[in-house]
Amino acid sequence: MPNAAEILVDHVLSLRWADLHPHTRSMAATFLHDSLCVGIAGAKAAHADDVLTAARLWGEPGADGGGRVLGRPGLRLPAPHAAFINAFQIHSQEFDCVHEPAVAHPLATVASALLAEADRSGPYDGQRFLTALVAGVDVVAGLGMAVTTPLKFFRPATAGIFGCVAAIANLRGLSKEVTLNAFGYALAYASGTMQAHVEGKPTLPLQIAGAARSALQAVDLAMAGLPGPLGSIDGPFGYLALFETGHDINRLLDGLKGPHRIEEVSWKPFPTGRAAHGAIVATQMLMREQGVTAINLKKLTYRAPPLIARLVGRPPKAEMAPAYARLCFAYLGGVVLTRGTVGLADFGPERLNDPDIADIARRIVVEDDGNPDPAAFVPARAIATLVDGREVSVDVTAQFGAPTWPLSRQEHLEKARRCLEFGGAIGRHEEVAALFDRLAEETDAATAIWAALEG
Repeated sequence: MPNAAEILVDHVLSLRWADLHPHTRSMAATFLHDSLCVGIAGAKAAHADDVLTAARLWGEPGADGGGRVLGRPGLRLPAPHAAFINAFQIHSQEFDCVHEPAVAHPLATVASALLAEADRSGPYDGQRFLTALVAGVDVVAGLGMAVTTPLKFFRPATAGIFGCVAAIANLRGLSKEVTLNAFGYALAYASGTMQAHVEGKPTLPLQIAGAARSALQAVDLAMAGLPGPLGSIDGPFGYLALFETGHDINRLLDGLKGPHRIEEVSWKPFPTGRAAHGAIVATQMLMREQGVTAINLKKLTYRAPPLIARLVGRPPKAEMAPAYARLCFAYLGGVVLTRGTVGLADFGPERLNDPDIADIARRIVVEDDGNPDPAAFVPARAIATLVDGREVSVDVTAQFGAPTWPLSRQEHLEKARRCLEFGGAIGRHEEVAALFDRLAEETDAATAIWAALEG
């Protein structure tokens, strides 16, 4: 039996636009639109300018002209470094889409790598670009779906690099041999620690950035003829053994039969850790349906699966950094009870140090409900104890933005509009939205995308 890397590579290289279901095609364009608008907003994120300052030290574009950067018209960097910056910006505000069962953010890495690759080696038409995106997401999410134990490493980066290599291989029509070698170098470069998550540091999006950059380098090495490890996925020291405690290889391989994983991706309606979304919506429901307010609330408990408690159950603290606050439901719940929702502007110094929000946050906790599923987001329950002694609750059985509760087209476009406004590109909203309705018809996807984004 061929090893898992060979099976993945065969799948990736065989994908063609004509074979994709209309819904798969639609979701690819939709989530690419979502991701690029989020990336433009990310140009205004905390540390984004600092990251760019560092990247400028790494060299100037070569003869290929380099790659362009979201939200920074006219700027070009060497393609791997453009992928680095774009991936950082897409994930920097925790607003990028997510594959919940895989616990991975596939578009932040894959879309960034594809944009940079298309800039340096294109042109590629829209159908080819979107097909490559589907191939990359299949690999990222498939690796996550193979896991049977709790998250150990930062999977959006560790699995993300393999998805990027897969997408580039499909886009460029690489040979099986070259792609297998590139997977081997993806294994060599793969990294991503959850310590950054524990501490709430900007290292999380930087790890995603590193995956996107290193994927281009892995492909370059393979194309130059360097042989890489062939057992990159299920070898004794391959990806699954190295980064995951337990796995079932059949879950990875059986998933290649369909549907494509892009159809299983969820929007993020709020710029926070996805694990907080159910709790945010539950708090809004308690306010709307049960009359809960910051004044009459004594305590709010969100009882949820272990993954939720682990990812967003951290305590609030003074002088929170934005990266910490986005993963702290106590803070996020305080924002919701103060102004009804959570948006991109809620992570500046004024809000982060608001004493009223801090007071509410001290009354909010997340509890582990003992669910045995290590990747479960639901079911969960929000329980509000009021100052008059009453207790009211709401149950959460689905995540807003998930395939079972998707954003409407209007909600999707409104999110895109808010991102472009935050990034200073609101004037591009209508043209950008129109482009992604017709991207499959474009003969040069990268040129069309950048023309819409930058004018």
